[in-house]
Amino acid sequence: QKKSKKSSETLTFKRPEGMHREVYALLYSDKKDAPPLLPSDTTQGYRTVKAKLGSKKVRPWKWMPFTNPARKDGAMFYHWRRAAEEGKDYPFARFNKTVQVPVYSEQEYQMYLHDDAWTKAETDHLFDLARRFDLRFVVIHDRYDHQQFKKRSVEDLKERYYHICAKLANIRAAPGTDLKIPVFDAGHERRRKEQLERLYNRTPEQVAEEEYLIQELRKIETRKKEREKRTQDLQKLITAADTTTEQRRAERKAPKKKLPQKKETEKPAVPETAGIKFPDFKSAGVTLRSQRMKLPSSVGQKKIKALEQMLMELGVDLNPMPTEEIVQMFNELRSDLVLLYELKQAFANCEYELQMLRHRYEALAKAGSIGPLSVEGSHPDGQTGLGIEEGKGDTKDQIIDVVGAPLTPNSVRRKVGGAEQGALRSPTQMP
Repeated sequence: QKKSKKSSETLTFKRPEGMHREVYALLYSDKKDAPPLLPSDTTQGYRTVKAKLGSKKVRPWKWMPFTNPARKDGAMFYHWRRAAEEGKDYPFARFNKTVQVPVYSEQEYQMYLHDDAWTKAETDHLFDLARRFDLRFVVIHDRYDHQQFKKRSVEDLKERYYHICAKLANIRAAPGTDLKIPVFDAGHERRRKEQLERLYNRTPEQVAEEEYLIQELRKIETRKKEREKRTQDLQKLITAADTTTEQRRAERKAPKKKLPQKKETEKPAVPETAGIKFPDFKSAGVTLRSQRMKLPSSVGQKKIKALEQMLMELGVDLNPMPTEEIVQMFNELRSDLVLLYELKQAFANCEYELQMLRHRYEALAKAGSIGPLSVEGSHPDGQTGLGIEEGKGDTKDQIIDVVGAPLTPNSVRRKVGGAEQGALRSPTQMP
């Protein structure tokens, strides 16, 4: 009997299979009680705050009349309101904002506001409508008496009203005060509405044509940015080549004893994009010279293979004995070869673009839009110059995209293949 009592008191619940431990812990309390059958409200934990209703008397509400100060006809309305607020003003009357339309006298009109295109009666009628409709000029134009007076547009009414307001502000202002005079440009407003009407009345074909032109403009701008970037990279390569050449000449002319001093003090500024930037081992400890000959990870596999092929064509060992002088000379040689490789690639790209532009020019010349191709002369490097026969002055207007036509997949493959073949040639085969 004692065992049965103990087993009934210490009743445990096993966690069902597939249920997470955290979910099971939320179902039971620390005392391992069974979950309730009905939802119960406990004081512990977060819950929404409910209204606490006391035993005080409810404030009485009363059905009472009220008037709106915004109405001038004295209309009476009724609504429920607390008895304590009886006799107070309508609370929403403070949102009734009216425009202060200026009032002018007969003398002021004759001296300052007279206009041959407007009569006194027509001006008074305009200002009367402006007070009645709170400067809603579309409504004013609709209520305007076009039978008695001349037919006016909305812009004419606005222009006359703001012109009189500016005149009265200048007249009545005290000397030395800064005025905020309202200015209305009727011509600009008319042009704006005309453009808006044209934009609204466009046909679907015109909308599609405009979208097409916008897309073409974006393509032209993208190609222009790419060409500017390629030009900057090419200029960096040319600067790096000139700097390297000047450095080599200075090293040959300088004595051997002063050579390391010049390297430390007068180090030319070579762009990082040109050549190879080998890492400097400045950490403490023993390092091998061969580590300084390893190419950095910034050099791609394509450049590494082209570099190895160029070294093999020159008959240079790929793994020489790593003495101090050999390491320095070997790294300089590889850096110059990488610079030469990049220059060859840039030259191949420029040559391809020149050929593409020549074919495009010939196609336009055959179509009759521009004059035929003429050779002006040859440059010292062997390249021929291109000229355009004078005779048609509208050639620039007819050629829209001067940056270059978009490349097709086949032309891209030819361009890449030509650049690779030109870059893999040995230094002795440079054009």
